[in-house]
Amino acid sequence: MANEKLRFAALLGLLAVGCAGQVGAPTSAKSGSAPEAPAAQPGAGSAAPAPAPSTAAAGDEARASRSAVESEAPADDRPGLGTSWGETRSSHVSSAPFTRENFDQPFAVTNLFYNDADGVRAMARRSGFAHFGDSSFELARGALSVRLLDANGRPLQGLSAGGRNYVVGQDGQRYVIQIQNHTRQRVEAVATVDGLDVVDGRSGSLSKRGYIIGPFATVEIDGFRQNFDEVAAFRFGAVKDSYAAQKGEDRNVGVIGVAFFAEAGSRWSDFEVDRRHDADAFPGGFASPPVRRF
Repeated sequence: MANEKLRFAALLGLLAVGCAGQVGAPTSAKSGSAPEAPAAQPGAGSAAPAPAPSTAAAGDEARASRSAVESEAPADDRPGLGTSWGETRSSHVSSAPFTRENFDQPFAVTNLFYNDADGVRAMARRSGFAHFGDSSFELARGALSVRLLDANGRPLQGLSAGGRNYVVGQDGQRYVIQIQNHTRQRVEAVATVDGLDVVDGRSGSLSKRGYIIGPFATVEIDGFRQNFDEVAAFRFGAVKDSYAAQKGEDRNVGVIGVAFFAEAGSRWSDFEVDRRHDADAFPGGFASPPVRRF
């Protein structure tokens, strides 16, 4: 067992590829403290009293105050779902090299906000119109897709509203993050759950390494990686029981993020991606007469 732990620690510096894709080396992120706000300096004379706030301003102030109080609420009092450290499951990976085209700038990023049905409805109401369907979301003009599956491989219900993607889960339900690559190029996917990297369980960062997905391949990430052969399953549960809350980091509970990086030397350079984004579907003007043949 000791030898296995040493092997796992030593190989974290390499990307791993296997049935679940490729896993990269964790990079510890330093958490800096926010600078203190400067204290108000006493004036030379008496200041005129501030005008009474308007009704709108008072309402904004009340909402800000309420938000500040709610943000300090302990995990035990927070409603909705989080992701717990579930049972151990087999998930084998192996190492493989991968050099990014741009190390700290992904060419595509998606965020999936998850919650129970009531929570998703409350969140989507603020965003206006919603389109219901399964939790399959495309990005990079359809080059990639990400969705959440249940334990039986069925997509969870999802919706898009106000530029955000939402997924509906249930307490106790196991889920899997499925990523599909619809291109001829390998890509690297760095994933986080509740702000925690799925490989090392620490704060997520774009500088960390992820799963390598081959051309036209599918990768399913079904838990926080414990070693090269096992993961702790993703299971929806109460916020207080989430893995993030157990680590004292429940601020980002409720969001799953996936960032994609192109491989150096691949045809999917930044130039080609920009060229695709700038493509004009109607570049022509009026019809020109046919060429005469003599």
